[in-house]
Amino acid sequence: MAVMKTIEVMSESSKSFEAAIEHAVERTGKTVKNIRSAYVNEMSTSIKGNKIDKYRVNVKITFEVSD
Repeated sequence: MAVMKTIEVMSESSKSFEAAIEHAVERTGKTVKNIRSAYVNEMSTSIKGNKIDKYRVNVKITFEVSD
């Protein structure tokens, strides 16, 4: 039986929500191994000059704990 752990990560991108999610997973993957899933918990934006400046996500990343 596998043991899983979940951490919460915040990320942002100037391109899109999808890019922010990908950045969160890629950056987390540099130090956390065996990532199994990512759940987008919250999405928001920052606005400058009546336009979206940053896309922000709060992501729950689940990974398998190794022996």
